[in-house]
Amino acid sequence: MPPEILHTTSFLEDAVALIVGEAEAAIRGRGVFRIALSGGNTPRPVYRELAGKALDWARWEVTFGDERCVPPDSDQSNFRMAKEALFDDVPIPAGNILRMRGEAVPAEAAADYDAELRRRAAGETYRHDLILLGMGDDGHTASLFPGTDALGVTDRLVVANYVPKFSTHRITFTYPLLNAARHVCFLVSSPGKEAILEQVLSGKSSYPCASVRPTGGTVTWLLGGGA
Repeated sequence: MPPEILHTTSFLEDAVALIVGEAEAAIRGRGVFRIALSGGNTPRPVYRELAGKALDWARWEVTFGDERCVPPDSDQSNFRMAKEALFDDVPIPAGNILRMRGEAVPAEAAADYDAELRRRAAGETYRHDLILLGMGDDGHTASLFPGTDALGVTDRLVVANYVPKFSTHRITFTYPLLNAARHVCFLVSSPGKEAILEQVLSGKSSYPCASVRPTGGTVTWLLGGGA
């Protein structure tokens, strides 16, 4: 199924509406809403706006598409950003927020996260109802950067991926997990990415984000005025 491309002048409101709609549908249909959050500056105001909504937060199960190898109180931590923008203000049970341990040995943290997702799936495929992703100016998404080893992983859900451009590891979802989702939404609102977007959306791109194609789900690109 080709991706849905939504150009919007109300990026914040439309992003929140999409998330709320998916949450309500998942809880109504399956009793739980499994969402993977993205880091970076683009989703921060979305999470803040979302925190003001009266939702069935107890039924949310929250994961992270990637994490930097830093402690959870670091200003570089995706978890810290989500905590300050969302978790501190809504009653999601602590056990329903699955933090990637960026302070641990990367390979161990990735293996632990992989094992926890498999445990929660109880022998089935762990399927997110919604995965939020961004797109970097090099075409990366989550921490799947061009030329890195994680791009070729097919037997693990989460890995530690060495990123030469930053001389460090990141913990990241792999394609098998991303492509098991029911819905993936790319949130792109920053300027300067038009050329990459054009290539990715043409279907002829080799950028990492172009390989996010859920086998039994859909992809939405929500594009703000800057993208």
